Amino acid sequence: MPELLSLLFINIRLLDIIDILLVALMLYELYNLLKGTAAINILIGIIAIFLIWRVVRILEMELLSEILGAFISVGFIALIVVFQPEIRKFLLVLGTPSFIRKKNRRFFFWRMRPGDKEQLNIDPIVQACHKMANLKTGALIVIGKIHELEEYEQTGEILDAIISEQLIENIFFKNSPLHDGAMIILNNRIKAASCILPVSKNDKLPAHIGLRHRSAVGVTEKTDAVAIVVSEQTGKISWCKEGKLMHHIQPSQLKSMLEEEFNVEN
Repeated sequence: MPELLSLLFINIRLLDIIDILLVALMLYELYNLLKGTAAINILIGIIAIFLIWRVVRILEMELLSEILGAFISVGFIALIVVFQPEIRKFLLVLGTPSFIRKKNRRFFFWRMRPGDKEQLNIDPIVQACHKMANLKTGALIVIGKIHELEEYEQTGEILDAIISEQLIENIFFKNSPLHDGAMIILNNRIKAASCILPVSKNDKLPAHIGLRHRSAVGVTEKTDAVAIVVSEQTGKISWCKEGKLMHHIQPSQLKSMLEEEFNVEN
């Protein structure tokens, strides 16, 4: 056994270690580029197929190896088609010299520290939803978790503001220029308002629900975010997670669900 370990370490060159680190860095930055989009699920699927193909080759399962090998050989073209928007975004960023100097661009492993995330301020959200429900003010609030929602933030007005009850109510006030669309909250900040979300194509949804509810379902189908909807017609609060819609949520229930979802300590 010691001889085997000694042989293993002798065969590992410094360049091999650098190679592994560079691949890890590339994969991590690719994940950062794609997180919050539907493309991240496709990427994970492709990596899973590649790993299965490698295992199959090692086990010398010829038929399965040939099938997966043929799939992977044409996968490069499929990647270009599927990830065209992300590839374009990556090249645009890469072609901008200032991107390295951005203040929020730290060395990659620093961003993995678990203590960086601030606890979500739940009370203003619950209180604002309660008041808007009483006044029958329509609202759609999306709260992100791990995945970022940059592609949806860019469709609206960037705010990056502190969460407050008054601000939420003012944004969704009927005469406000930002009342249409969704508000996005991430890392305990109101990131953007008047955002456009993907509308769910789920044909099992009730025919009577409106665009706000379908958008809430759509964004939670594609990301790990949760969504809160206040109906303009009924004044009822709805909760949406993983594409599943729950109606007639009471403010006390909403607070409990947010506390559980975001691990907020009382």
